Order: sequence, then C-alpha cells, then structure tokens
Amino acid sequence: MIRITCLGAAGTVTGSNFLIESPGGKKILVDCGLFQGGRQMESRNREDWGFDPGEIETLFLTHAHIDHSGRIPKLVRDGFKGQIITSPPTAELCQVMLLDAAHIQEMDAEWQNRKNKRQGKGEFDPLYTTEDAEASLKLFSPTERDRVVEIEPGVKARLRNAGHILGSSILELWIEEKSEPLKIVFSGDLGKQNQLIVRDPHEIFDADYLFIESTYGNRKHRSFEDSKDELVEAIRYSVSQDEKIIIPAFAVERTQEILYILGEFHRKGLIPDIPIYLDSPLAIKATEIFRKNKKYYDEEAQAIVEEGYDPFDMPNLKFTESTKESIAINEKAGSAIIIAGSGMCTAGRIKHHLKHNLWRKGASIVIVGFQAKGTTGRKIVEGAKRVRIFRENVAVRAKVFTIGGFSAHADQDDLLEWISNFESKPRVFVVHGEPTASEVLAKKIQERFNLEAHVPRWKQRLVLKPREVAYEEPPGEEAGPDMQTMVLNNIVDLENELKMLKKRVKSREMGDGIDEDEIDRLKYLQEELQTILSNG
Repeated sequence: MIRITCLGAAGTVTGSNFLIESPGGKKILVDCGLFQGGRQMESRNREDWGFDPGEIETLFLTHAHIDHSGRIPKLVRDGFKGQIITSPPTAELCQVMLLDAAHIQEMDAEWQNRKNKRQGKGEFDPLYTTEDAEASLKLFSPTERDRVVEIEPGVKARLRNAGHILGSSILELWIEEKSEPLKIVFSGDLGKQNQLIVRDPHEIFDADYLFIESTYGNRKHRSFEDSKDELVEAIRYSVSQDEKIIIPAFAVERTQEILYILGEFHRKGLIPDIPIYLDSPLAIKATEIFRKNKKYYDEEAQAIVEEGYDPFDMPNLKFTESTKESIAINEKAGSAIIIAGSGMCTAGRIKHHLKHNLWRKGASIVIVGFQAKGTTGRKIVEGAKRVRIFRENVAVRAKVFTIGGFSAHADQDDLLEWISNFESKPRVFVVHGEPTASEVLAKKIQERFNLEAHVPRWKQRLVLKPREVAYEEPPGEEAGPDMQTMVLNNIVDLENELKMLKKRVKSREMGDGIDEDEIDRLKYLQEELQTILSNG
C-alpha cells in the first residue's frame, strides 16, 4: 500500500507539503512550503515535521512560490540530504527566493530578540539562516519537463507544464503496488487558460489518484479584458487626484505580469506617462530570470520579443534596489505606480508604501492576487476601516480595487475544464484551498464527473491501494483539535497579559506606568482572537 500524509495545503492555501511512503519503505516529499497568514497559521512552520527529514531521499518541487518552497532550507538544516527535482526555471528562481526568505527570517529574529531583550525574555532563533538556504540550493537537480525519470526501482516520475508561473509543474508519479503500478497526479498550482507569458496547463488523461488545487475552487475570475480596463481606471483615478497607485505583488510571476500589462498600456497610449517603480530587489532579480528564459514563453510573449520589444520594460520604469531609493519614492510629490512585495501586504517594502498612502484620499490600492485569511491584504479587501502597520493603526481612505482577473490561478471553470480531460476515473483529493473553496469544488467534481472527491484534513494520512482508499489519523492524534488548542492558548496568553496590566495599573502611584509596548501587545492579542473567532 501507498501512504500519503497531508502535512500542508490541507484546509489552507499555504504550507504545501505531502509525504509519500512507497510499498518498499521509501519516503518522498512533494513540496515543502511556508505556512502564511496570521500568527496561528505561521506557528506551524516551527512544529515537528511528522517524519525524519534524513529519511527523505527525493523532494519534488512543483514551483518556486514560497508557500511551496519556503521551508526547504529548514528541511535541510534538520537533516535532509536528498535530491530536489524541479524544472530548470524553478531551480533558478529558488536561487534568489530562498536566500531572500532566509534574510527575512534572520531580520525577523533580530527584531524579536531586541524586543525579548527589553522584556527579559530568552533568545529567539530564526526559522533558518542564509547558510541553511545556501546549503539547500546545492541539492537542486534541475530536470526538464516531459521526461520520465526513474527515482528508484518501482517509482517513476514526470514533470508537466502547469501554466501557473515560469517553470511551474504538474507532477505525475508511477508507484508499483504489488507489481501493479498506481499513477498519482499532483496538479501543483494550475494556471488559467490564456495565462500571460507561460503556456496553458498540460492536459493529463489518466490517473488512479488526483490531488487538485482549489485556491479559487468556489469562484470565477472576471474576464481578463475587464480586469485590464479596471487597472486603467485605477491608474487614471489616482492620476486625476495627483496621488499614487500602490500594487502589492508577489516578486515572482505577478510582478512580471503587471509589468507585461503596463508595457502593453504604454505601447497603446492607454495610461499617462508617469513613473513606474519596481520597488523590490527580489522582483528585480526574478524579472531578469524571466528575461533569460524566453524559450518557456507562450507564443504571444515570444511574438512581442520578435517585434523588438522587451515585454518587461518601459522608458518610465525605474528599478529601486536600495532602501534609500525606496524611501525617496514617497518623498516625491505627484502620481506614480509603485509595485512592491509582499503580495499579501504582510512584509517587505509594501508596508512602507501602505503606511504613507493608505490613509490618503485619491490614492489607489490595487489588489491583484489571492489574500489569505489573517493577512493585512485580506483585511483591506474585506473593508477594514484601519489596519495595523508597524505597530500603528493606519486609516484606509484610499480607493481599493480588487482585480481577480489577473490571478495566475485557475478559477472554478478552469479547474473543472482541466479535470474533464481525464479519460480514467481517478479518486480526487481537493487540496490547497480554504475549506469553503475546497468543499465547493469537491461537490462540483462529484456532480459533474461522478468522481469520488475528498477534502483531506491537515495531517490526515491516506492509504492508497489499486482500487480502494482508506483514511488514517496520525498515531496519538484526534482529528481537528488544532484550532481549539490555539484558541485556548491565546486565551491563556491574554489572561496573563491582563494580569500583568492590572498589576501595572495598581502600581501607578509608585510611578510605574503602562508603556506603549504592553498596550500594543494587548491590542495584537485581541486582534488575533477576533480573527480566530470570526473564522469559526
């Protein structure tokens, strides 16, 4: 029998991580991503793996996004020494992305340790270091797509184009079970039809088991042309107010798509000639990688190149690599388009631009990607009147444009269309989505194709056989206690903070007042509890 444990991207869109145990006892991983979206979700990054990393011989990486690749350096630090099989563009993108992620981990730890020192608390270690990231990069084994490779006796694999971002892949796995091969397909993140820059997802016709992403399993995107019109509207609106247009965008894929679209606008004269800032060292490096990998472009992007244009360049485009250059953007009056990360507004330079512009009437905040629960971007999309940025409550007075048509993810129709290609009758596991999205897609799959569709829980183990499947919970664990435990832990934290605050208030007569850090801590815990309760 084959066992697959869903250690990430189950009940959530982040932390993609699947452990496969073959009949011969070999252990394989598919993806090893960071959990993102609020303190509770991100705490999973520091939990025990649920396996010994030293026993893993092969890791398949579907693409470079951090929610699929971001824990690889930690895996290596904890003992992984196997090979990482992925496409050449993905390996190249990870060269910059994992080093950047390590730098963020180190900076976050440095900030936390300064705070801990003031409060007399212990040392806080980064999740991993630059040294760990560098060690992980040595294990990458770039493999061209569409080639069958033998991983070990009885286990073969092939990568196919997923059409999501440059280098993104679908994974086909053949594993022998009692001399009878079982075929397991992991969709990775699928792109929509007619995605910019990259080719459409490869059609797969047969599988015994299919793991399908469901990021937009309950939604349909606006048309691409409508989305472009809305971006033009956002730009013109803020130009008329002499204010800035802020676009939070992930450094890989979304940034390049926005540059591609702005380049089209410029060539057609659809927008005013204002400065466009790409304010992200990581995005700048990623854009150079996109430029070097033209052979992976779709026909439309290649045609632009053949006409003599760089699809990622314009005369008014400025790359701001240094912190000094980034700061100067908001010191300049007048309209400008600012593209910065992170895409969910949780880290990076985008937070500075939001702090300077979110409160300004006439400014535009253009949301062009998925916003996970608990993130600042999600709060803005859901209509928050103010959001917390750098320990300050910033009013949301800018006009918010949420443009779903630029998503690199397939929507519900795209996902169902891709599944319709299967001539076999695979059992389907719906992953990589928030619970509502996954459940809706699972129901649609059952209704339209008469296929069994199951939404796995986090840490649930699936036992796969040629014609049947069973479900196991990890030894010693009951299903679904995690949210309850997190809520209780937070209540205990809040109770302790309130006790400390009570003591401080009583001691005021002795000149010992309440400092700003403690008030911030209480407000933060309150926001976390409200988020948990609202998610039910």
